[in-house]
Amino acid sequence: MKIISIDPGYERLGIAIIEKEKGGKEIHLFSTCVKTSKTLEHSQRLKILVEEIKKIIDIWHPECLAIEKLFLATNHKTVMLVAEARGVILSECARNGLKVFEYSPPQIKLAVCGNGAADKKSIIKMVPLLIKVPTSVKIDDEFDAIAIGLTFFAIERQ
Repeated sequence: MKIISIDPGYERLGIAIIEKEKGGKEIHLFSTCVKTSKTLEHSQRLKILVEEIKKIIDIWHPECLAIEKLFLATNHKTVMLVAEARGVILSECARNGLKVFEYSPPQIKLAVCGNGAADKKSIIKMVPLLIKVPTSVKIDDEFDAIAIGLTFFAIERQ
């Protein structure tokens, strides 16, 4: 099974493609961090995100989407912008027939680190121990997207 996993954002969007054959180990096929410029209008930033996701879906043909649930933060403006980004992501994935699986930050941290209160450094440390990741992967949003994909395989037993 091949999945696309996404760490949602509008300034930086982590995306990973992970595959696992029945009884096999997870394989990192691709990951990236899509960045949008603060100088663009929000609608243009959302358009860029959708175009990149569509391109990746067209290339890799994943069966499912694994995405992080939105968490409540103190900055309500940021929460609203990320919620809008999640909306266009979910819409594009649904348009392409992908089944959606959503995970909370504590679920992801528990699945990858064994501790639902783990920090970013722990995720970045654990991900390469669980799946072979190219040395070019350096941005935490990319590591988070990979962690979300690993969470899918751990929870859904695919």
